[in-house]
Amino acid sequence: MAVKQFKTESKRLLDMMANSIYTNTDIFLRELISNASDALDKRHILSLTDPEISADDPKIHIDVDKKNRLITISDNGIGMDRKELEDNLGTIARSGSFEFKQELDEKSEADIIGQFGVGFYSAFMVADRVEVVSRKVNANKAYNWVSDMNGYEISDGERAEAGTTITLHIKPNSKEKKYDKYLDRNEIRSLIKKYSDFIRYPIEMMVETYDYKEDGKSEKVEKLEVINSMQPIWKKNKKDIKQEDYDDFYMQEYYDYAKPLKTIHYKVEGNTSYTALLYIPSQRPFNYYTNDYKLGLKLYSRGVFIKDEAKEIVSDYFRFIRGVVDSDDLNLNISREILQQDHQMNTLKKSVDKKIKSTLENMLEKDRENYEKFFDCFGSQLKFGCYDGFGANKDVLIDLLMFKSSKEDKYVTLKEYVSRMVKDQKEIYYASGESIEKIRQLPQMEKVLDKGYEVLYFTDSVDEFLTSIVMEYDGKQFKSILKGDLDLDNDEEKKQLEKKSEESKDLIEKIKEILKDKVSNVKLSTRLKSYPVCLVSDDNLSIDMEKVLRQMNQEGVKANKIMEINPDHELFKALKDLNDKGEDISEYTTLLYDQALLMAGLELDDPAQYALKISELMLKAIK
Repeated sequence: MAVKQFKTESKRLLDMMANSIYTNTDIFLRELISNASDALDKRHILSLTDPEISADDPKIHIDVDKKNRLITISDNGIGMDRKELEDNLGTIARSGSFEFKQELDEKSEADIIGQFGVGFYSAFMVADRVEVVSRKVNANKAYNWVSDMNGYEISDGERAEAGTTITLHIKPNSKEKKYDKYLDRNEIRSLIKKYSDFIRYPIEMMVETYDYKEDGKSEKVEKLEVINSMQPIWKKNKKDIKQEDYDDFYMQEYYDYAKPLKTIHYKVEGNTSYTALLYIPSQRPFNYYTNDYKLGLKLYSRGVFIKDEAKEIVSDYFRFIRGVVDSDDLNLNISREILQQDHQMNTLKKSVDKKIKSTLENMLEKDRENYEKFFDCFGSQLKFGCYDGFGANKDVLIDLLMFKSSKEDKYVTLKEYVSRMVKDQKEIYYASGESIEKIRQLPQMEKVLDKGYEVLYFTDSVDEFLTSIVMEYDGKQFKSILKGDLDLDNDEEKKQLEKKSEESKDLIEKIKEILKDKVSNVKLSTRLKSYPVCLVSDDNLSIDMEKVLRQMNQEGVKANKIMEINPDHELFKALKDLNDKGEDISEYTTLLYDQALLMAGLELDDPAQYALKISELMLKAIK
């Protein structure tokens, strides 16, 4: 029989199907197995209404012939007659599965995977010749369809029972040896497990194993084995699943030796129906903050693996979530490798995000201990989510945030902080530092704590960035105790400070002159109790933010430093006496400034010179 040309734009379109649409050649097996599954589905559906059609022992058989470079995928599904081979395989991008669904009643529970009718042609990514033998159910004849991409032939064939067998003639090996791997049974088995493990029908294949004899000896034999699991754990009834089953699936899937902190298994039915099995890890993956960490969830459509890192279905601020989403309603692109960004996809993402958030809220309210464990691992991610996108998601995440605080050094939410603010407190006070221990030792802490105010400890680099975006909570502004004027004094204390400042005016001006290249201002303050001096910044960039930016190699960005002096400290009084006597106070002033730098966690301009000055003072004191 003469070779026929493909309908439509023929060669050009077929080349595109085989070489451009699919980015991963491994996909061919998924597509052909999915087509076989569709054929079995169709036979099953028809058997429900036609007593002459049986659907017993449905299965898919895979065979690998390394010597002759052949892969065979066979099913005992509905099969095709001559016209259907002509229409479905001779016409590119025509989907027999789609038309089958259209013909069924809308209330039918048909679950047919194929939509576009192009999956079959993915075979040409790895094969230079494809042979199809098919026999329609309840038909007496079988037909052959053969193509080498230049056209196709249809002829009478032989097949003992209804169904379809597809034989791929694998291309000669390339320099990269990209085709030989498909002639390795272990590789084919691995691809079945990855892409088609949850196809509902058994996928069987001959595998090599060892037969152990009574005498202890063994010999290598071939054995027919079902490769796929068929029913995924997330499709099972929750009452039939033990927590250890959930844990085992998680640890095997993500190579984690620790059990997950929380398991979220649920099903949604509606305009966008899906089943999800999500996990919150109990520990942060070692590569969490590297490019090697895989973002997103595993995506399945009707049990068929679609994508390993589906970032489109979960927000980045929940990037710690691991798990699976399986939906029947996804609008995939023609290759089933990329998701269409449509209203349906947005609805799915919002639904997944909403469930994650509600689970975290429930943990926070009813399982505080585990929520705090979670926050220790992934709290920074939620904070960054509040900050990212100029605060677009702050209202979604703000009530999930926690901070350690000066009240018992325990975690506190912003809602809890505001609920226990002292009478007439107008602001939410916080202090930034490298650690809680260093924050506790800050000179600026004393006065705030004496007033009975609770101070949040900001130890994450993202914390101050966060407040620059969030700015307030429940009408209360965030206020750093290391910045600006805290306005903690009553009227009498303010008058006393004004009086002391006026009395020390000459000294303050002298100190300003000495430190003019180091600080933007010098003033007396009641912020301090036992410490003589401290550094604060104005209400713009904080000193701690300067340190963070310096670590990010942004050396030119600096805080406007203000040196505040305790007028009641003996050191200040001694310095004032020296100045009143007309003595030079430059060295003492510089030492005072260096002390302030050290207490603020900043580097000294000249550590060696500082050490020499301290040594000289010690010698004077000793003599």
